[in-house]
Amino acid sequence: MEKFFGLKEKGTTVRTEVLAGFTTFLTMAYIIVVNPGILSTTGMDFGAVFVATCLAAAFGTLIMGLYANYPVALAPGMGLNAYFAFAVVGGMGIAWQAALGAVFLSGIIFLVISVLPIREWIINAIPKSLKLSISAGIGLFLAIIALKNAGIVVAHPATMVTLGDMTAWPAILAVLGFCIIAALDYRRVPGAVIIGILAVTVIGVLLGVSEFKGVIDLPPDPSPAFLQLDIEGALQLGLVTIVFAFLFVDFFDTAGTLIGVMHRAGQLDAQGRLPRLGRALVADSGATIFGALVGTSTTTSYIESAAGIKAGGRSGLTAVVVGLLFLACLLFGPLAETVPDYATAPALLFVACMMARGLAELDWEDVSEYAPGVVTAVAMPLTFSIANGLGFGFVTYAAIKVISGRPQECSIAVYLIAALFIVKLIALGA
Repeated sequence: MEKFFGLKEKGTTVRTEVLAGFTTFLTMAYIIVVNPGILSTTGMDFGAVFVATCLAAAFGTLIMGLYANYPVALAPGMGLNAYFAFAVVGGMGIAWQAALGAVFLSGIIFLVISVLPIREWIINAIPKSLKLSISAGIGLFLAIIALKNAGIVVAHPATMVTLGDMTAWPAILAVLGFCIIAALDYRRVPGAVIIGILAVTVIGVLLGVSEFKGVIDLPPDPSPAFLQLDIEGALQLGLVTIVFAFLFVDFFDTAGTLIGVMHRAGQLDAQGRLPRLGRALVADSGATIFGALVGTSTTTSYIESAAGIKAGGRSGLTAVVVGLLFLACLLFGPLAETVPDYATAPALLFVACMMARGLAELDWEDVSEYAPGVVTAVAMPLTFSIANGLGFGFVTYAAIKVISGRPQECSIAVYLIAALFIVKLIALGA
């Protein structure tokens, strides 16, 4: 292990790496109950998605550790799973099999980009303000879903949304869960999110609000989701923008996460670049492809990996430990099914709060930078679509730069994406 992972060179030990792996796992273990809960709203089998979530997370994380040698863990991405379930399948009426096909195709394109030398050009071509606002917008998108799942926000014919019944137990427990998670995180308690989810679940069961279904059993049957993707359906013209949305968000979220996390680990070079970036992107794209095959939405690198790095993780051995723990979770299917929506809603809202901080890093002295960023972030939850938010952001960014006499500040990629989105809107309105 010392030779393979270069532990001494990185200033770490096996014991430190193992502890770091457990720390990272505890901070992101919530995904094994949250992801099946979200995707099952599309008609997908909860147990099958639970298995797919564990397998995709284990596969991607093990590849990241063994091939890229980075202490970064992967799992089905928050935000993208909500986009998959509520916007693509629920909003557009696309079959979940075709949506999985779109995820698979986005992974293939991502893999091609990862092995070609154009990856750095693409990453640098997108304005920083849009990169920051994409993360914040996905956070706001998650927030409205969380509040809806808890019954705190409900539909209204006049105002579109309004306050739900705050005296109902699900709403009360969701608020309690959020406060527990935030307070534990403030006190730097490892696993704050999963502790909050389990605490609310236990209280709900004791109150008779939800049903206890057990803790440990053999893994559920994966066949209802395994290899059920419809690639032919995903190749239809109408799904091109969906494939692009999955690809775009995954690619830049992964790049941003890797650079941010590894900066904390002190493993960027003198120019601020990430060594072995290509290998890390291959691991991420490969995990997305594998995840679509076994039956889950886009798999991506997790910012929670920073918790393990803070605990001393510096090599791929940390990731290997996380991957093995995800495999062990296959036995906890009954516990995952016990967790209700009002218990996972606080986790969604907490993740949303963390992601929204990207808006604070916008250049608030330059309206041509912060205005498109705010439009991007706000459009995502209000149009219930990550793709629409991206499109509006690119169009407004390009238009403002041109009209303000600074067209040279836009890359060709920005103009191209803006033009494609305008064509899409014209086609939809025709």
